[in-house]
Amino acid sequence: MSKIPTDYGSPGNAATLLDPSVTYVCQRCTACCKWPGDVRLEDSEISPIAEYLGMSEAKFLGEFTRLRTNRQGLSLIEKPNHECIMLVGNACRIHAVKPAQCAGFPNTWNFPGWREVCEAIPVPVLPGGSGVVE
Repeated sequence: MSKIPTDYGSPGNAATLLDPSVTYVCQRCTACCKWPGDVRLEDSEISPIAEYLGMSEAKFLGEFTRLRTNRQGLSLIEKPNHECIMLVGNACRIHAVKPAQCAGFPNTWNFPGWREVCEAIPVPVLPGGSGVVE
């Protein structure tokens, strides 16, 4: 029998518990794209994003990234209003190859008050966590 986790929050918002019987399905409202902070880029994500944008990795790194706040890797830069640099209107210009951090919101990370601004829909998870109920 597996142990049931006691904390379903995220590292930056450990006080928020998420119900393990649901997963949240993104509605592309862009609320998470407007939250200040690091958008972590893993090494394996750099090449696909640069290629998708039609630029070299060096040009992508120079134009769109910065050192993370904790100095442990790279982050996408923010606009002066704290929106992600990749947000254009209400659409992500790299949605097809967006970083795993972006794809995981709000299921693997979230911020205090996310439920008040995020339009993600809770969907029941099948028993055993093998997908969502249709």
